[in-house]
Amino acid sequence: MQDEPTAAASPATGKESLAPAAAVTATLGLAAGCWVLSLWQMNGMDMGVATSLGSFALFTAVWVPMMAAMMLPGAAQAIARNAAYRPHSTAAAGLVVIAAGAYELTPVKVYFRRCCRESAGSGWRFGLCCAGSSIGLMLVLVALGVMSLAWMIVIAVLVLAQKLMPPRAVVDLPVALAIIGFGIWILAAPN
Repeated sequence: MQDEPTAAASPATGKESLAPAAAVTATLGLAAGCWVLSLWQMNGMDMGVATSLGSFALFTAVWVPMMAAMMLPGAAQAIARNAAYRPHSTAAAGLVVIAAGAYELTPVKVYFRRCCRESAGSGWRFGLCCAGSSIGLMLVLVALGVMSLAWMIVIAVLVLAQKLMPPRAVVDLPVALAIIGFGIWILAAPN
């Protein structure tokens, strides 16, 4: 005998159920439009090895729609998943940000950062060191919004600075305390 589905497992209704379908439809529609534009732009173009690429602006105007036409259909499933995603609570985001700020102060973080910065190369150990060096900041990005361009830039700048600059308490301590303070502010903020 099969159990009846619970309310938590039942499909979403209303606007929530339409969001993934609308996102996929828009994505595939954009891809189709890019295919039409690419075919129109390449009509009559010589496809030989000696073809001149033209100016950077012309090359970009042809290349971007062509890449979008090829890549967007493959991204449709991920886009549908993201459209159906419902963000976590503000309390969870605040706690993750506080934990990430605390991690910035640990000897483990210092070790991984030094290992990532001083090592050159590739491989499992190097990847582990670099992941360990930036895992706290990556969790901040997840908590604040993976798809937020502003947070991507902020986190990327911090990760790059930590990769290029040696550890210095005069810089690292205020950054860690600012992250912790930001997490506390997220918890205390009404919305």
